[in-house]
Amino acid sequence: NMILYLINGYHLEAASGSVILSLWNAASNTMAIFGAFLSDSYLGRFRVIALGTCSSLVGMTLLWSTSVFPWMKPSPCPEFDQGCETATPLQFLVLYTSFALISVGAGCVRPCSIAFGADQVNNKEDPNNERVLDSFFQWYYGSTGLSAVIALTLVVYIQDQFGWLIGFAVPASLMVLSLMAFLLGSPLYVQVNPKKSLFIGLIQVSVAAFRKRKISLSLPDAVAHYFNGNDSNIRTPTDDLRCLNKACFIVDAERELNPDGSAKDPWSLSTVENVESLKAVLRLIPMWSTGVMMLVILNNNFTTLQAKIMDRHITSGFEIPPGSFGVISVVT
Repeated sequence: NMILYLINGYHLEAASGSVILSLWNAASNTMAIFGAFLSDSYLGRFRVIALGTCSSLVGMTLLWSTSVFPWMKPSPCPEFDQGCETATPLQFLVLYTSFALISVGAGCVRPCSIAFGADQVNNKEDPNNERVLDSFFQWYYGSTGLSAVIALTLVVYIQDQFGWLIGFAVPASLMVLSLMAFLLGSPLYVQVNPKKSLFIGLIQVSVAAFRKRKISLSLPDAVAHYFNGNDSNIRTPTDDLRCLNKACFIVDAERELNPDGSAKDPWSLSTVENVESLKAVLRLIPMWSTGVMMLVILNNNFTTLQAKIMDRHITSGFEIPPGSFGVISVVT
């Protein structure tokens, strides 16, 4: 529904508004990498989620203020005049700042929320732990889909019928309630301490494998030459993508290992666990790539503009908001 706000409120062309929203969506998805890195390496999931929720709340409040204060967006177009006032750089700055804050919040919450929720129910000593985690993931994705349906129907209907002032106030108010509920439960949460970043570990595997690209793994006792680390549960690497196994292969123990058994240079010797993690990521790339075109279609803002010129009446007294047509993609 934001494409209509940019066109009607900021007098943008449909193409320009679509580009802005596409860049906003891309920034929100890209920031997820930063959020995951920050939570795993430094702050932990709880703090990153709290900071992200606060950032989204500030961004939503700023976006709501553009519908409250007239000076924050151009004046309405004259009824019989085609010359509409364009937005000033300051007005665009306020709009883009709100988008940026919401993107930062999304980048912090999206990658951490599901992992943080799994931390609360994960108990490796429970024989039913796998079933409990499966049930959690099903409820998580089910509730996420339900929230998207509510946003595309109820919230969009409020924006269409009661205007942007109330339409932006509703999600901002819901964000306040979610932040309060999240912080009130903080004494009860299981909070996992941050560890070394997985992203750095994956890069170290690539560098170490490249440095040892000329060594041979065809030794009779090659199993004994693999570096497992002190806390690793994986003893030997798998046979697929064997070129990466060189990253955890010990060529000279005296030169590569410390007296306590740790690696002197993690950029030259990685653990079997990190090697297998990189392999798992590479195996997921084909599956990830299949969703590219689907996401391109879902992020198409012209569907709303096409729906706007349709006859959307179900009855004489009810008309489907154009922004609600996106719910078809979510449901199907």
